[in-house]
Amino acid sequence: MRNSSLEHSPLKGALLAQLGGAAATFLFVAGLSRLSSADFLRIPLLIALLQGGLAAMIALKLKAPRWWIPIHLVFMPLVVLVHGLDIAPGWFLAAFVLLLLVFWRTDASRVPLYLTNRATADALLELLPAVPCHILDLGCGDGGLLRRLALARPDCLFTGIEHAPLTWLVARLRCAGLPNVTILRRDFWTVSFGGHAVVYAFLSPAPMPRLWVKAQREMSPGALLVSNSFAVPEQPADATIEVADRRNTRLFLYHPVPDG
Repeated sequence: MRNSSLEHSPLKGALLAQLGGAAATFLFVAGLSRLSSADFLRIPLLIALLQGGLAAMIALKLKAPRWWIPIHLVFMPLVVLVHGLDIAPGWFLAAFVLLLLVFWRTDASRVPLYLTNRATADALLELLPAVPCHILDLGCGDGGLLRRLALARPDCLFTGIEHAPLTWLVARLRCAGLPNVTILRRDFWTVSFGGHAVVYAFLSPAPMPRLWVKAQREMSPGALLVSNSFAVPEQPADATIEVADRRNTRLFLYHPVPDG
């Protein structure tokens, strides 16, 4: 059974995986050094790679989100690689601030930055009603999708929600001059889905159950919920579209029925 504390605080799970990987690596190297004086035990990068692999295995055991796995794999090796380089501390601070502005509180939302490709945008365009309508993009990223849709359907009104400051700013700039696009910087959980003919989400498995509850509560009868890549657990999709792109994107289509 998944630990509910770790489920709601991915950073705790990440820290546990890193510490567990470090402890296992220490025990392995200490035990092996007693049996052998192999030179590879003195190569920090190899030890860091071992720690990264063990941390990733622990993260998998803890059922961490898949996008955490490569982070665990490369974190300690990167620390070793940059150690000793003549890099001013200010550059590390700048990198941290940049990552924060792009990803913001991904640890809390459990939604990484995913960008919708052109092929998926074309498929989504085919799903829009023929008549003028309102479309809501949950987590619009850099605004690329909204720009493509808005140019193709000037009769429709598009709203994008983005909480990360830098990507929100990029989306605002990319969609500047398009009168049928509004980019809002806020948490999409605070935004009503009502009045939108199509709600598009490219999130992660973690928020899908909550998203479904919100969609059932707020979406109008006949409105369409489109989820890129992530299905609603235990809720069969009304239809599934296979996108002919390199990542074999699948769009899950739902028509939520209001509760009650």
